[in-house]
Amino acid sequence: MRKLAALMILLTSVSACTVGPDYVKPAVDIPEDWRYSIEDPRGTVNTRWWEQFNDPVLDALINEALVNNKDVRIAAARVEEYAARVDITRSGFYPQIGYDGAASRNSTSEDAASALPAGTPRINDSYLAAVNVGWEVDVWGRIRRATEASRAQLLAAEEVRRSVILTLVSSVASSYINLRNLDRQLEIAMRTLESRGKSVELFEIKFEGGVVSELEVAQIRSEYEQAAVTIPSLERQIALQENALSILLGHNPGDIPRGKTIDKLALPQVPEGLPSELLERRPDIQRAEQELVAANAQIGVARSQYFPTISLSGLFGYASAELSDLLQGSSEIWGIGADALGPIFTGGRVSSQVRAAEAVQRQALVSYAQTVQGAFREVDDALISSVKRREELAAQGRRVAALQRYARFAQIRYDEGEVSYIEVLDSERRLFDAELLYTQSMDEVYSSLVNLYKAMGGGWIQQAEALANETDYAPGETERENFNWFMKRTQPEALGNAAGS
Repeated sequence: MRKLAALMILLTSVSACTVGPDYVKPAVDIPEDWRYSIEDPRGTVNTRWWEQFNDPVLDALINEALVNNKDVRIAAARVEEYAARVDITRSGFYPQIGYDGAASRNSTSEDAASALPAGTPRINDSYLAAVNVGWEVDVWGRIRRATEASRAQLLAAEEVRRSVILTLVSSVASSYINLRNLDRQLEIAMRTLESRGKSVELFEIKFEGGVVSELEVAQIRSEYEQAAVTIPSLERQIALQENALSILLGHNPGDIPRGKTIDKLALPQVPEGLPSELLERRPDIQRAEQELVAANAQIGVARSQYFPTISLSGLFGYASAELSDLLQGSSEIWGIGADALGPIFTGGRVSSQVRAAEAVQRQALVSYAQTVQGAFREVDDALISSVKRREELAAQGRRVAALQRYARFAQIRYDEGEVSYIEVLDSERRLFDAELLYTQSMDEVYSSLVNLYKAMGGGWIQQAEALANETDYAPGETERENFNWFMKRTQPEALGNAAGS
């Protein structure tokens, strides 16, 4: 008994031994600055940037999406699932205590080949009540590494949820801006159609009076129909955009409320940030690193199979033939033991599993580096787009102003009889196309800024999470505190203390 107790103490004391490589954060090539610089960036990356548009309707839509969006709910439930998986794996650190209760009555045949001894009753009763204990001593760190991997997978799931929130906010903002862009284009088309309709009526009257030719009437009507054909297309795009935005908001397709027109939206500031800060802000980078941590820990799990699994077991209870005697001292039963189970020959199974785990870790390492590089590219692309889209918008604005003067002077010259109405139609056609392109350029300027905030990540994601936590499907404030406590409890040093306690 003393030898067994000494063995238990010895095994417990060495259970801090952990096979497999410890995780070391990989070095990545970080540029000193962005490839494309911004003249006047602002520290807005950690604020609710969508509020800079100064449109309360957009703010309300984003709040609604964060509370009701189905993808956010799914991601929140997935975090809860992985939190439970950590507890499942971590439970292996502790003794598993169970109970056993049994009652039976057996009858022995009197005609069997071996007759019952004289005086032996034919019918026998049996009663059992016992508590059993089993404990796998984590000598080589298998459970520790498995828990480390589960914890990393939980953190990766949390980063996936943050990625969903990041994408959701950006998608709602971009969809709303595009909707206001289509509304503005439809307004331009309707106004142009009304103006050309009046011209058609006027020229038909002139044609009946013999003032103009049928050719001129046909030309004016063709311009009228050109404006008319754009309206159904724009109305179709508006309806489809409303349906898509409705799904993002978490409800069935329907009408979307409108706020400010696209030309009245405020232009947010360009956010600032260093490339090194991106590694801590971007959820996809954090997720890729946690997947690397999990893959690294799985190598230790695989290598632990080379070593024996050592288990301690115990039993204490009562067994008797009469129920009334079950709890008597004479009915007491107990047992204690230790088992060691290890491989001798597996046909290469263990070594192959180790190689597979190491290959998965290498994949995760390359994937992490690839994700970092992709993040740098996305920010640089967004910075370039933000600046150049503004330059395009300024040029489109100057073009619209020039064509407005052209159309005005063409109408004046036509009224004075210096040119035919063909020149007026040409100026109006060019102005119509330019106004549509100018509105599209405004959409692209706002959307490029949305993409820049999305690419940079930032503290605004935590603020958006706070809004998302209002739903019953997402962790609220209390649940978030429990999550932080849970993550602290499952830190490697805490796991080591649990194994040695």
